[in-house]
Amino acid sequence: MIKNKKIFYSGLGLLVSFFIVLVLMFSPIFKGQNGLEYLDDLYNSISKGSAYFIPKLQEDIEPLKGEIVSFTIKMDSVEQASQTAILINKNGANVEVSGSMVKVKGDLGKILDNCLKDADLMYFNQGTKIVEKYGYYEKQVLYNWWVASSRMDKALKKQKLFKEAKVVSIVQKKGLETSYNYYKIESQKISAKWGIVLFSLVFYVVYTLWYGFAIMFLFEGWGLQFDH
Repeated sequence: MIKNKKIFYSGLGLLVSFFIVLVLMFSPIFKGQNGLEYLDDLYNSISKGSAYFIPKLQEDIEPLKGEIVSFTIKMDSVEQASQTAILINKNGANVEVSGSMVKVKGDLGKILDNCLKDADLMYFNQGTKIVEKYGYYEKQVLYNWWVASSRMDKALKKQKLFKEAKVVSIVQKKGLETSYNYYKIESQKISAKWGIVLFSLVFYVVYTLWYGFAIMFLFEGWGLQFDH
């Protein structure tokens, strides 16, 4: 039984309007995207601008140029081993492939320099240049670099080359992962979209309270009270 119709119907109105907005949020009304997809792309494009670490990484690898290292890494398949050998061989390193095993001897700085050049192309969405360079899918190239650098890190640590391994790990995480994750996302400055960003943040708070007040008014209209 409804004890306070005014409060009850206020809550019901809030709840109905809440779900109307929810339906609109999941409708493709933002250039073919729903609200969540649009905002997800927006925040990704804004965050991309602050995730460009490659120039700093290129400075980090400079001391490693001229340092000859030897290591053997195991890739996930024979095909991946052959593809990875092409990447590493681009800088003149001596590479031997035996099944899924890749044996490398070469200048570590030059290997990482080539790796960062590929990451840089991918960061700026120039995947076609990667395909032209190696002859296969650009995202597979970066994934192969990622796997190879992970195995390279472990191989260098086994040789107690901890300083070198640390640089490889940083290149993997801040160079390869960033470029792979942001591939085909156009970078934007927050200053260009500050209005939408501010609105989305305020809307998130208001929308959360909106639902809370709707439920509270409904229960109060029924005569239920919320006490501490």
